[in-house]
Amino acid sequence: MSVSKAVTETMKRASWIRKMFEHGMELKKKYGEKNVYDLTLGNPMVEPPEAFKKRLLEVATMEEKGLHRYMPNVGYEDTRKAVAEALDRDFKIGLNSGHVVMTVGAASALNISVKSLVDPGDEIIIIAPFFPEYRFYAQNHGAEERIVETTSDFRLNINEIKNNLNSKTKIIILNSPNNPTGVIYSRNDYEELAQCLSDHKHSTGRTVYIVSDEPYRKIVYSDKRAPSPFEIYQNTILCSSHAKDLGIPGERIGFAVVRPGCDGEDLLINAMAFCIRTLGFVNAPAFMQRVVKTLQDETVAVEIYRKKRDRLYQALQKAGIECIMPEGAFYLFPKSPDKDDKKFVNKLAENRVLAVPGSGFGRAGHFRLSYCCDDHTIDGAVEVFEKL
Repeated sequence: MSVSKAVTETMKRASWIRKMFEHGMELKKKYGEKNVYDLTLGNPMVEPPEAFKKRLLEVATMEEKGLHRYMPNVGYEDTRKAVAEALDRDFKIGLNSGHVVMTVGAASALNISVKSLVDPGDEIIIIAPFFPEYRFYAQNHGAEERIVETTSDFRLNINEIKNNLNSKTKIIILNSPNNPTGVIYSRNDYEELAQCLSDHKHSTGRTVYIVSDEPYRKIVYSDKRAPSPFEIYQNTILCSSHAKDLGIPGERIGFAVVRPGCDGEDLLINAMAFCIRTLGFVNAPAFMQRVVKTLQDETVAVEIYRKKRDRLYQALQKAGIECIMPEGAFYLFPKSPDKDDKKFVNKLAENRVLAVPGSGFGRAGHFRLSYCCDDHTIDGAVEVFEKL
């Protein structure tokens, strides 16, 4: 066989999400798209704010020459400045444009961060349950993954993280608000983790970096903001995108930000600029950099997602399915009524509701539902849960 053995094996590990997607396509052909209730994909359905559409037209009709040429790999200076200023209004840690690399979505930000930091054999701690791509990003760059479980309510388990730190640990990937659980990690958790990592550095001389994946940072359902390790732990890289907060995942525009004072700060930023080029991203899209420059304080109508969350959560409660109320993002991660989460997901599919087993996210015995879909899909799924 000519296909890479490593890629073939990796594809098998990703097969459940792919399998449910393909199964859904078959069901839609058989029963009609409106009669299949697909809760598998985290594909934002709330339209971008009006300011985005207005800005699109402004940028599209600019007369300035050279708007679509190459720029420095890290992106336009004025866009990076706007991102830094917006984040610093929140974090107040002295960010400037030199700390920002514009990227092709959060995936690009994560990959250049990992590539810049790890040598083959270094370990990356991934907190379970997790976004499945993290394992592949580690593999992409020769790192070994070390899976660390959260508590039963999906909070950071600092003792478990501490027990898994060793001389090979280089990165901890964190994701809050979390996909798939919707949980927001607390400031206290981050403070304890920062102390733990500082103690580890003091005893081993080895820096462990936090790579914080925060595309859902503005998708929260209370007046409280989502804390970030970026404001607490010196050796943090914040990776994000405008896929969720502006509702433009297909435009592939994001950024990576190195915290001021981070160990090896200047060299790390230069390495990330090098990696965005050599990994093939080259630079973030020129057009979208100019668009989002003026939209750093804009967000989609989060209330729409909150109503969908409440509708689906209440249906699960009524059906007797145990689930922690999500605080952010747009996912529910209920406990499977059947210990075999794959079996239960197949049962849902028999009733034309598509979900993803928790096994695909590193936590068996659960399943993930995405409620960034239309109300018809949610209503149809609710009827099935009540019936089951």
